[in-house]
Amino acid sequence: MNEARKIVQMISEYLHPLDQKEQELLSSILTEKTLKKGEILLKEGDIARDLYWVGKGMLRQFYYKEGREVTEHFACENQGALCINSLFLQEPSSMLIEALEDSTVLLMPYNEFIELAQKHPQLATLLRKILEGSLIMSQQKADSWRYETVHERYERFQREYPDAAKRASVNHIASYLLMTPESLSRVRAGKL
Repeated sequence: MNEARKIVQMISEYLHPLDQKEQELLSSILTEKTLKKGEILLKEGDIARDLYWVGKGMLRQFYYKEGREVTEHFACENQGALCINSLFLQEPSSMLIEALEDSTVLLMPYNEFIELAQKHPQLATLLRKILEGSLIMSQQKADSWRYETVHERYERFQREYPDAAKRASVNHIASYLLMTPESLSRVRAGKL
């Protein structure tokens, strides 16, 4: 079984069940991309045309604010990433996607996924669940920044991103939590 089929099978088990034909149809539009650690998958100014699904490794989405990197999202094995504004509006992305480890990623062309979804209700449900999950995650993160203490934000991060919490650098985790690496160290040590 090739990598695309294995990952589609995991997606089917994890997000929404697809029958054999639907798995084959989805697999047929996917492209596998291998990335080296530090390689940029989507550059600032590119127009996003794909949803990304991590088969192996870890990605992070980030943007620049006042010359500093701010991490927006982590995606490890069997998790996805997408740049919503650029994908939906077909405008240049302000987000970048970087491989934090050597990674294997499946590119799901959005327009082809839509075409399949129009003909196959279970693929439409899967696409809806992927998009809803991304929107919910964005809202939860915004609410976390608004309402939670630094301790609560860090605890939430550990619950929601257990793999990234172990594998990402302190700098990337701190930028995700909107704090300095020094503040993160104090939170981890219980001194803040």
